[in-house]
Amino acid sequence: MKVTNDIFYVGVNDHITDLFEGQYIVPNGMAYNSYVVMDDKITVFDTVDIRFTNEWLDNIAEVLGDRKPDYLVVQHMEPDHSANIQNFIKAYPDAVIVGNDKTFKFMEQFFGTTFANTLVVKDGETLCTGKHTFTFVFAPMVHWPEVMMTYDSFDKVLFSADGFGKFGALDVEEDWACEARRYYIGIVGKYGAQVQAVLKKAASLDIQAICPLHGPVLTENLGYYISLYDTWSSYRPETKGVLIAYTSIYGNTKKAAMLLAEKLKAYGCPKIAIQDLARDDMAEAIEDAFRYDKIVFASTTYNNDLFPFMKTFIDGLTERNYQNRTVGIIENGTWAPNVAKNIKSLLEKSKNITFAETTVTIKSAMNDDNKAQIDALAKELCADYADDETKAPAKLDSKALFNIGYGLYVVTSNDGKKDNALIVNTVAQVTSNPERLTVTINKDNYSHHIIKKTGKLNVNCLSVEAPFKVFEDFGFKSGRTVDKFTETPYAEIRSENGLRIIPDVINAYMSLEVEDYVDLGTHGMFICSVTESKVIDTRETMTYTYYQKNVKPKPQTEGKKGYVCKICGYVYEGDPLPEDFICPLCKHGAADFEPIK
Repeated sequence: MKVTNDIFYVGVNDHITDLFEGQYIVPNGMAYNSYVVMDDKITVFDTVDIRFTNEWLDNIAEVLGDRKPDYLVVQHMEPDHSANIQNFIKAYPDAVIVGNDKTFKFMEQFFGTTFANTLVVKDGETLCTGKHTFTFVFAPMVHWPEVMMTYDSFDKVLFSADGFGKFGALDVEEDWACEARRYYIGIVGKYGAQVQAVLKKAASLDIQAICPLHGPVLTENLGYYISLYDTWSSYRPETKGVLIAYTSIYGNTKKAAMLLAEKLKAYGCPKIAIQDLARDDMAEAIEDAFRYDKIVFASTTYNNDLFPFMKTFIDGLTERNYQNRTVGIIENGTWAPNVAKNIKSLLEKSKNITFAETTVTIKSAMNDDNKAQIDALAKELCADYADDETKAPAKLDSKALFNIGYGLYVVTSNDGKKDNALIVNTVAQVTSNPERLTVTINKDNYSHHIIKKTGKLNVNCLSVEAPFKVFEDFGFKSGRTVDKFTETPYAEIRSENGLRIIPDVINAYMSLEVEDYVDLGTHGMFICSVTESKVIDTRETMTYTYYQKNVKPKPQTEGKKGYVCKICGYVYEGDPLPEDFICPLCKHGAADFEPIK
């Protein structure tokens, strides 16, 4: 690959490594970059990982033709870039190795020997190879002490060592910032002051392209990349928003974290990220902590200390100089909740940490007082967002979702003892060959449990002639406590998989077998293959809009004051509506009620 007329990319892609540096998950692999600069004298910049020796040497030979390299510049001695120095010299014994004092000390440690042809350079010194003059820009502790970058004044290219690198092989397309941020925070994050020093040096250079040792060559919008590095290395928040990082043993602390997320959204938080520290990638969680301007630690007490994953997480932050953030805390403990005390102790050396006035203290499980505390914490964290006109606060009108063209369906299943069914509006076709559908169901519904266990379900497509009784029969009660088919008038007709179909009120049905499952937090998405399907008649499919306008009874609100359920029309008379109120008909919560107008 040509970078310029004279500069060629000769690196390799690695799809073998699962953990880079033994700890960072790299689902899209890694790139080990190396470059050849063709001139009167030929220069090679850095080698690659030892597992790709032959591929790399072949790449070099293809560029060189019948010529030989004169110099090998070693900018960084980590083995993913230096492991093939010895093999390079075996192939090209007359080449001169260029490095600094520390480079050659590390080289002797790694290889147990010295090399005959070497050139020791100092910070700011130059090497001329014809048209190209290389200036060596030392970058100690970015992120090893021997690191140096090299500026080519002819092509105006900065060979940036590990700087401006990212996870991911070059044959995979992905967003640069996400994996570059995770790479920077994880590997270089501790050395912000040193990065700032290098950025000041680079500011005096006319840079038209950046050639890092990992990730793509950067040739456009360089100000964007340099600006991000300036933000990251000065420990300033990149994005306004809140990271909720939680640990939970029996789910009670998780419930508190999820309730906080809902409250933050309601109060206009521009961005919310949630990380389960026991299950999610720890490097991603640390990345998010540095990305957002606020963080909430939600943790259980464990052995009179923090839960282990929370402690590891905070250690990962403090060792990378975490600072300049607002911190909220949710603590949980059955007899001695002391998370807040321990977290503040761990963060006492971090600079410019502002703790929220509200600390949520849960003893075992949330109660009404805790819900009020969470509400207060959310308001406190969002107070400055509401006043920030540059942010464009998030405004969520749930009624906008009603304009999506939903169909309505009865999903049937069987728990091994009795038939079950529920109403859903979340069926969608995702592929046509093979035919696949997704069906998304709230985890609180008994049907979710049955389908997760059996892997079988039927989707009955309701027609416009389906009466409201169908919704009463299958939508407003739980199949765990009642037999939904006991008192229904529907004939007992089954498809080949043994599950019920309801021909009187549908225009088609599909029998599905679960292939995969996606956990969506409150809901679960079943990805299913179609094993049987049949059109019953030509009546139109009932949509959510049709149901609202023509089937659902209009609530009797005349002369009443209070709130009405948007789902079933139940009227609650009184003010205010309790936050924990549950509709006695459809079992939906207070969020699905609106004031009677």
